[in-house]
Amino acid sequence: MKVLLVSSEVFPYAKTGGLADVAGALPKYLKNFGAQTYAVLPYYTKFVEGKHNIKDTNIILKVDVDGEKEVKVYEDESYGYKAFLLRYDPYFDREHLYGTKDGDYEDNHLRFGLFSKGVLKLAEKLGDIDLIHLNDWQTGLIPLYLKHSEEFSSLRGIKTLLTIHNIAYQGLFPASFMEVLSIPSHLFNIEGIEFYGKISFLKSGIVYSDAINTVSPTYAEEIQTKEYGYGLEGILKKRKNSLFGIINGIDWDVWDPEKDPFIYKNYSKKNAISGKKENKRKLFKDTGLKGTCKPLFGIVSRLAKQKGFDIFLEVQDELFQRDLKMVVLGSGDKVYNELFLNLTKKYPDKIYARIGVYDEAFARKIYAASDFFLMPSVYEPCGLGQMISMRFGTIPVVRTTGGLKDTVKDINEEGGYGIRFDNLNKEEFLGAIDRAINLYKDKKLKNATVKKIMSLDFSWNNSAKEYSKLYQKIINNGI
Repeated sequence: MKVLLVSSEVFPYAKTGGLADVAGALPKYLKNFGAQTYAVLPYYTKFVEGKHNIKDTNIILKVDVDGEKEVKVYEDESYGYKAFLLRYDPYFDREHLYGTKDGDYEDNHLRFGLFSKGVLKLAEKLGDIDLIHLNDWQTGLIPLYLKHSEEFSSLRGIKTLLTIHNIAYQGLFPASFMEVLSIPSHLFNIEGIEFYGKISFLKSGIVYSDAINTVSPTYAEEIQTKEYGYGLEGILKKRKNSLFGIINGIDWDVWDPEKDPFIYKNYSKKNAISGKKENKRKLFKDTGLKGTCKPLFGIVSRLAKQKGFDIFLEVQDELFQRDLKMVVLGSGDKVYNELFLNLTKKYPDKIYARIGVYDEAFARKIYAASDFFLMPSVYEPCGLGQMISMRFGTIPVVRTTGGLKDTVKDINEEGGYGIRFDNLNKEEFLGAIDRAINLYKDKKLKNATVKKIMSLDFSWNNSAKEYSKLYQKIINNGI
């Protein structure tokens, strides 16, 4: 089984979020289940030039988007699988992947239209591709081209699977762009690519892929509702028999407190209590916080409304009257950036926040040092932070939604190990914080919970096995 896993970002080549982590880990694990998987992403010049072990294949693809373009193909095999990077510098030699702080790049339709056609041109060159695994809106035109473009009629036997990582991001563009993207006009209708007078790359992927999945079983149910479907719930309900939920995993080799080069002191499940205590002590020293005997809540997150940070505006004074400490790493919307910076000024003995460019080393120090990891998300398709935190022995405090519900079992339930709350309001949020503080005071239970969560397996092995089964089902026309 030969698979192209196509993504607009793949770790460690380019990353803005969890999508890159998924796309960079899954190919390594799929080979354990009989899938020869190639990752495909754009060659983002400023991110990859002179790095890794990327080589020019001397393959040039002729791709017609707004005129014929020459796309060069590069490859790398440094990370346990082969990655292909498609290079066209006028579109991908930029400071950012998708846009600036002022908004998305205005030619993103051309950038990812070119990328989509380039992937299919690459599939022609490689030959014998059984399935193309698409990820998010940037790849949504690929199944449309496969089924409705004569240019790619020789590839009609290739099956497609679209993974929706976050349905809120849909790739919406004016209908007038259809011609330059070679999209047949008859597809502009409610059953096709049209979405409230615009074209939607994500809807294209949903409508024309052979199967769809999301990154947790609960999120697969949620996106079929008006509350979480962002206008696409109707078409998803129609395709519910082809819609699946597979929880993401984390790369067990990348996230390993026993070997992590960035944390202050390495530790395993056997010496987790003393190891975490030493990491906490040194993090407090570096951040200027005092009182390592107090429970430490960590946050590593994109600072956005989706992540539930509006609750801090409502509870900040009551929250920081409690006997706790907090360390925050993140960047995002101005309102939340300023919120956490202002909190550090107002409560300097309670909270330390590093706002701005993502700092991988500092993120890992937070995972290793914290007693609790806080994710009060409005919605969370899967979430990786809670799984990473548990790998480091840090107890998750999460809202019951999406992948957080699927991966965190409340400690009050039989076999439970985390803290969940259902509704994002003042009472339930502060109630969850108080439960965490009380758990921290119960050293015997808290230490047992640390060891329990470090015994859980959220590696990609289980998820890759489920993906390989789904691939085979799609290829064998079992959907």
